[in-house]
Amino acid sequence: MNMKTFTRVAMIAAVYTVVSLLLAPFSYGNVQVRIAEALTLLPLIYKPSIWGVTLGCFLTNLIGAMMGVNPTGFIDAIVGTIATFGAAYCTWLLKDKKIFGIPVLAALMPVVFNFFIVGLELAYLFMPNDIIMGTLINGAWVAIGEVISVIFGYFLVQALQKTKLFEE
Repeated sequence: MNMKTFTRVAMIAAVYTVVSLLLAPFSYGNVQVRIAEALTLLPLIYKPSIWGVTLGCFLTNLIGAMMGVNPTGFIDAIVGTIATFGAAYCTWLLKDKKIFGIPVLAALMPVVFNFFIVGLELAYLFMPNDIIMGTLINGAWVAIGEVISVIFGYFLVQALQKTKLFEE
């Protein structure tokens, strides 16, 4: 990884973390709209951003747990980060599969990964007596927030694609 790529990855991680922490009341918990998750669509135009959003998610969840604003605690630093990494990687894998010119399958990856992985995490923590129903309920709430973030992310990526910020 060259210095230019390293700097971009660090910048993405920093933006993800700062936005999430500034909007902390909305970024954590059962009902969340983590606007920084819009960045999980950056792999549509820049593959190394997978590492930036993954690091940003890890830092966000870790710092949130240390500050006491993340009700899921330190487990979210691992589980939430796995969900974000999987979503970003699969977004990159599916970037060329388009429906009417829109990478719908790629854009759905953050929604799907967070529905199942974060939904299961929340069910385990807050509804341990009914993991399946807890996953469905919590996953649905998280997925709604992800849809909002992904819509924002799609327009963000469209705008960033017109700049030279991520050109090699």
